Amino acid sequence: MKKRLAILGSTGSIGTQALEVVRNHPEILEIEVLSAMNNAQLLIKQAIEFRPNAVVIGNDSHYKAVADALSNYPVKVFAGEAAIEQIVTMESIDIVLSALVGYAGLRPTLAAIRAGKNIALANKETLVVAGDLVMGEALKNKCFILPVDSEHSAIFQCLTGEHHSTVEKIYLTASGGPFRGKRRDQLHGVTKEEALKHPNWKMGNKITIDSASLMNKGLEVIEASWLFNLKPDQIDVILHPQSVIHSIVQFVDGSMKAQMGLPDMKLPILYALTFPTRTKSKLTRFDFAKYPELTFGLPDKELFRNLSLAYDALRRGGNVPCILNAANEAAVHAFLDDKISFLKMPEIIETCMDKVGFIRKPGLDDYIATHHETIAVAHELIRGQKHK
Repeated sequence: MKKRLAILGSTGSIGTQALEVVRNHPEILEIEVLSAMNNAQLLIKQAIEFRPNAVVIGNDSHYKAVADALSNYPVKVFAGEAAIEQIVTMESIDIVLSALVGYAGLRPTLAAIRAGKNIALANKETLVVAGDLVMGEALKNKCFILPVDSEHSAIFQCLTGEHHSTVEKIYLTASGGPFRGKRRDQLHGVTKEEALKHPNWKMGNKITIDSASLMNKGLEVIEASWLFNLKPDQIDVILHPQSVIHSIVQFVDGSMKAQMGLPDMKLPILYALTFPTRTKSKLTRFDFAKYPELTFGLPDKELFRNLSLAYDALRRGGNVPCILNAANEAAVHAFLDDKISFLKMPEIIETCMDKVGFIRKPGLDDYIATHHETIAVAHELIRGQKHK
């Protein structure tokens, strides 16, 4: 039986790579639903190639263009963000790949979980924003949440067959991004073009900036705490410039297991989509001769303060990780729009964490309100920077 997929965010970096995986494994994977927010032209091309049951264009101003282009094909067309939430509940969907960017992934992912769908999770912000709510719903509805991030996929693979009680600590590896080893004076005035030059991975703009600031690793720390039920002091981050060891589990007896592979997101995507089977692929194999040295180091948490802020948010709990995520989204967009400097991002995030009201046990409505309040506070701070 083929697995029938819904890909939320099919025109983004993860979505397009997932479609490559489907293209290479048509005997076991097929597309049931595709969704995109604004990239109507690419969504149309994908729909013509993969012939899903339905597509959703989140920005409904593009509906007519998509509907007209697909009028001669057996593909239903819907529009609007509410339609994305509704369509993931279709009975014909076996697994939902959540590859939307940022906070936008929360509500559709929750809708899919409540409909009993297994989730291949590439949208780490879903767990950062509302980890307690999401994991509780997954347990209640007996859904698997299969991590797509290479680091969490690595931990997931290392824990297969192990008892959770034997885990002492995990190590999330980080390449360090384009600014690894830089001094503070060297980061003054860095441009978005420089920040977008990741040394190892091909990713979307938002996650690439997060990688450069180490916020991506901070978000992964929070995600890992929910996925694997770990306390903050059980999660460490280490720099590994080669991005070959994707993460490590340390057990109570002192032994360690690591998952290795080339830095190619199609590997964890394939693993998540075909779990529990390990599927044969034609992806490039690792060549030890090309990696004579694997090196490790510690991140500079004082310079790259976003990582420390993420740990702080995790320890404070409640809606603070939601505040962290929303403030970071606003700060990254402002940096990409040349409104603030690279080093100003953590200042805005920390200020938001202090100014936005704390809620110890938030529900979905509280998370939504927190997100919007934080965005408003962050935008006010950004405007203040512009007028200085």
